[in-house]
Amino acid sequence: MNHLWGGLSRYGPQWARTIRFRLTVTWSAVLFGLAGLVVGIIYVAVRARVTSSAMSTRPRLTDIQAVDPTTGRLISFDSVRLIPQASFTRAVNEQTLDTLRRYSISALLLLLVASLVIGWWLSGRLLAPVARITATARDITATDLSRRIRLDGPDDELRQLSDTIDAMLDRLDDAFTSQRMIVDDASHELRNPLAIIRANVDAVLSRPDAPAEDRARAVAVIDRAAERMARLVDDLLATSRRAGPAFVESDVELALVGREALEEQEIVAGASGVLLRSGLVDGVSVIGDRDALRRAVVNLLSNAVRFSPPGSDVLLAGGRLGQWAWLAVRDSGPGIDPADHRRIFDRFSRVVGRRARHDGHAGLGLAIVRQIVESHGGTVAVHSAPGVGSTFVIWLPVAGVTADGTPVPVAVDPLVSRHIVTG
Repeated sequence: MNHLWGGLSRYGPQWARTIRFRLTVTWSAVLFGLAGLVVGIIYVAVRARVTSSAMSTRPRLTDIQAVDPTTGRLISFDSVRLIPQASFTRAVNEQTLDTLRRYSISALLLLLVASLVIGWWLSGRLLAPVARITATARDITATDLSRRIRLDGPDDELRQLSDTIDAMLDRLDDAFTSQRMIVDDASHELRNPLAIIRANVDAVLSRPDAPAEDRARAVAVIDRAAERMARLVDDLLATSRRAGPAFVESDVELALVGREALEEQEIVAGASGVLLRSGLVDGVSVIGDRDALRRAVVNLLSNAVRFSPPGSDVLLAGGRLGQWAWLAVRDSGPGIDPADHRRIFDRFSRVVGRRARHDGHAGLGLAIVRQIVESHGGTVAVHSAPGVGSTFVIWLPVAGVTADGTPVPVAVDPLVSRHIVTG
């Protein structure tokens, strides 16, 4: 059968290559075969019954006498073999079998035609959703992922297939939209430092008679612009890496990750006049990528140092609450309005009233933090109000603890709800 379908798929006409044609032929073959089997069994049974009845009717010898109508005398004939009942029965049986044979063949031929017509109609009805799915998928292009199948009808396998394809299209649409936003925003962010570099090169460095002080100042400006571009490129690379599934998972102790992040930011904080404090609790572990988690904590510390005034302090603490481990960074910055808490984790976000003293970052730091934390099955939350500073909390599932459905306590500020010993 597979060889037959393969030959039709290669050399047959277009209509013979469709699933509808295969379903029709399969349906007709099965129905015709069953009907032929039933008719054959009936024919054999009737034939056996008729033959048995004919064999039971035997011919017999009979002496025949008749009266002469003219003389009235009794006339005797020689004995003859008469089989009137057997001949009649045999003739009737043969005629019955012949009629049954002709009617059976006619009925089978009619059934074959009817099964092909009904099979073609039924297969068309069954495959109509597939045709709709195919037509919609053909209309969808890489630049227009807004179309959806949205198949109605019973909740059967085809409906589930349609819903699965729609869900896949939703994810693809979100991914392409996010990619376009990153490219657009990154292009916008790179345009400014590139313009600064080009302006300084054209105005100062390309002039042989430019004073040494102007050249030094231009070099410093170009260096800052190049550093900003380098940070943006690093953030974009980190974002793209975290978007993929390939990262190393291991048993990670949060206290060690926090201490490594504090060491990386110690010099930067000292140059800004900000004191780093620690309130980390040992023995709390999670499953994840150690380097990625350290980068998330470093981004939070970097933001806290940038927004904190000189002479203030930044606290990094950690612990455990139920089945959730947490790391919290508290600063003494200007704070964030509650209306901006959600969008502050968006890429390239700019919150009114929250400006760093030496801002040169592209606004990807908190977006990367959220992406890293969510890829580990956790959540990042912010507790802040204007004028009182900000506390960013990373919540991660504790390693080796079976989830019991307890929601992430995002509304809890662990630095307020419990006593923290700092050092």
